[in-house]
Amino acid sequence: MKSEEATLCLLDYLHGAQLKQQDRLKPERELAAIIGCSRETLRHALDALERDGKIWRHQGKGTFFGHPGAEEPRSMDRIIAAASPEELLKARLVLEPALAAQAALSATPSDIEWLTKLAAATAAANDWQQYEKADREFHIAIARATHNSLLIGLFLTLSAVRGRARWQRQHVDVFRKGNKTRYAVTQGKMHSDIVMNIERRDGEAARLAMKKHLKSIYDLLE
Repeated sequence: MKSEEATLCLLDYLHGAQLKQQDRLKPERELAAIIGCSRETLRHALDALERDGKIWRHQGKGTFFGHPGAEEPRSMDRIIAAASPEELLKARLVLEPALAAQAALSATPSDIEWLTKLAAATAAANDWQQYEKADREFHIAIARATHNSLLIGLFLTLSAVRGRARWQRQHVDVFRKGNKTRYAVTQGKMHSDIVMNIERRDGEAARLAMKKHLKSIYDLLE
């Protein structure tokens, strides 16, 4: 049986079985026996129906009739593990400028004092390990300065990607591409600009300063 014929037979079977949306299909072995074709031919038929939106597949769970419902949320660990350095920075460009703007409204004097110290620490870093530690602490401190537990939690989840090997390797490359200590000084100055605008309670300027800072890193990734 050719795959085109098998596709038509399979579609007839599915309609005749009066399946409802999201019903799971029988295993391939059973479907092949019902249709009267090989499992390889059946897979071609399933591929054709999936392209036409008649069925959909879920890795590890099976094949289902109709259109997929709302995408099932993946566990956060799986999302973090799969995220690329580019995806991380794009997500940071969405979230962190807003955090800086909120910090300008919510930061306490002690928050600002700590941010000032961390900005100086990034500028003074002599190697990548020192820079990465100070930079990570600086951005966490910005999130904490919002004094919003949900925003802090969102940022800490996002920040977990920084611990993955892919980001670590990419960030080392960025640090080297930016000429190491000169890169640290430049980024430390940008950190100081962010803190200055937070201290001035200028949310929009803090937002723009954070965006400029992250965009400079993103540009070095390309």
